[in-house]
Amino acid sequence: MNETTRHIQLEAVHNFRDIGGYRARDGTFVKHSLVYRADGLYRLSKTDIDVMRRLDIKTVIDLRTENELKDSGTFPRDDHPVDFHNIPLMDVVWEKSEIPHFDDVADFLVWGYRDIMQDAQDRFARAFDLVARQEAPPVVYHCAAGKDRTGLLTMMLLGALGVSRDDIVNDYALSSDAMKRLQEWAFRTYPERSHALKDAPAFFLAAEPRAMHAIIDDFTAGHDDFADAVIAYGINEESVERLHSFMLT
Repeated sequence: MNETTRHIQLEAVHNFRDIGGYRARDGTFVKHSLVYRADGLYRLSKTDIDVMRRLDIKTVIDLRTENELKDSGTFPRDDHPVDFHNIPLMDVVWEKSEIPHFDDVADFLVWGYRDIMQDAQDRFARAFDLVARQEAPPVVYHCAAGKDRTGLLTMMLLGALGVSRDDIVNDYALSSDAMKRLQEWAFRTYPERSHALKDAPAFFLAAEPRAMHAIIDDFTAGHDDFADAVIAYGINEESVERLHSFMLT
């Protein structure tokens, strides 16, 4: 599966992608059309909702904070009923004024990702378990931009399936083009906010491969393989086995 077929074209959501198609453990491949990653699904247009129906999305896992849900809304369940779960991987979103100074985008992302992963082990475990439930697919999990919180959960899922480091990092890096699509859409749709968007820190929209390489180094240090690291982090071993059973072919 290449990027053209992996990316699902939508009107108001710009980072909706199938995580299937990658080579995995023991010569298997990750099945497609079962698990998707995305950015803010609260923006879905009526045409986008028709796509959700065609994809037969049954489960939505929203990784955003409670305040983000209150401010922006959620997946439009009245238009397309789903099994909806909110599992906030952060208590509060990053505020520009509270972030230490970083000269390198990758350094900021590593700092932020380490902070998320340190505080949210039980929540990552809950989200992983929901994805791994065989009755849940097709499932989509998402945050606001679909690259940070969503990217970390994707790293754990693909890593547990035996997908290579390079493919995990490359999948993460695909969010760079999605952020360009998101910005272009926002400028067209909300021109009155263009000044604020242009002034936003570059690292808020960055998907720097070096950052994901560093996080994978952290995550797998001292472990024989990625699956062992996932379990050591606190993911239930049965969840990993269930994921293997329905996601690999």
